[in-house]
Amino acid sequence: MKKVIVIGSPGAGKSTFARKLRDITGLPLYYLDMIFHNPDKTTVPQKEFDKQLADILATDQWIIDGNYQRTLPLRFEKCDTIFFFDVPLEECLEGATERIGTKREDMPWVEEIFDEEFKQYIIDFPKDQLPLIYDLISKYEVDKEIIVFKSRTEADAWLKGYSYE
Repeated sequence: MKKVIVIGSPGAGKSTFARKLRDITGLPLYYLDMIFHNPDKTTVPQKEFDKQLADILATDQWIIDGNYQRTLPLRFEKCDTIFFFDVPLEECLEGATERIGTKREDMPWVEEIFDEEFKQYIIDFPKDQLPLIYDLISKYEVDKEIIVFKSRTEADAWLKGYSYE
């Protein structure tokens, strides 16, 4: 496990898991939200985002946290391990709500409100994003290590049982 992606709905626990995995493995961790978003809540141009992502993918070791559906096929191709958080919608909404007002290393600003558009994205994630992710998984399941978590508890249990060499 040297090239890892962590994907799933916002609020599912991806970033927390990715930080814990980084701490265990020592692999460098990159948050796509930190690459895409500026501290003033604007976004970088697609070309700049793609260049930064390509630079990361060209290295020998990484954990990349985030969905960014458009770039998933490329990241699936380049990674050796996929952690996919397919947790219940209620858990994702709760996770996103709990982090409001908290400074996090995976976002360049503190979320002060639960933005309605973002909330709707989470609500729509099971119907809009999950089928596309499962389709990609089916194409790569022979070549990649794929771990699907149905809860944060499962993810924590996996981390407790993992030893990195």
